[in-house]
Amino acid sequence: MASWYGDPYHGRRAASGEIFDKMKFTAAHRTLPFHTWVRVTNLENRNFTTVRINDRGPFIEGRIIDLSQAAAQALDMMAAGTALVRLDIIQKPEGRPSTPGQFSVQVGAFLVRENAERLREALAEEFGDVFIDTHDAPDGRYYRVRLGRTSEDEAYRLAQQLRRQPGVGQPFVVRLD
Repeated sequence: MASWYGDPYHGRRAASGEIFDKMKFTAAHRTLPFHTWVRVTNLENRNFTTVRINDRGPFIEGRIIDLSQAAAQALDMMAAGTALVRLDIIQKPEGRPSTPGQFSVQVGAFLVRENAERLREALAEEFGDVFIDTHDAPDGRYYRVRLGRTSEDEAYRLAQQLRRQPGVGQPFVVRLD
């Protein structure tokens, strides 16, 4: 499932460090390396476009990619807001080492730091490396609670384990680098 974003993120810094431009063909993905080119096909109408990964997200369970407004228009999914899609990697980043990357599991995001601290403390004794990462969004500063700095496979195993943990909603894997 794909979603899209534009205003109020337009003109703000993306996770890659570049300024987000809603009219460029870019996208957010949780784990693909920055500067990966992906063909996105809308399975509902067969429209397709190519986007470059420059941000992290989407942070909603069940969604795999968050497209810029321009990409969403090309896929004719603006009105619906989401679309069932297929992703095909067409070009990996050039000139970048093919390191496996560093991954973590996000277990919560809070607007109130104390709530994030409470969850971090509840999980730290059993899981060890639990940290809070801040993210400034248009609707405020989010305190994201994350576990581990590990390989992608280990992060997926940890996410499965966390799904059985009381008080943890829908954990998902994110790329840290």
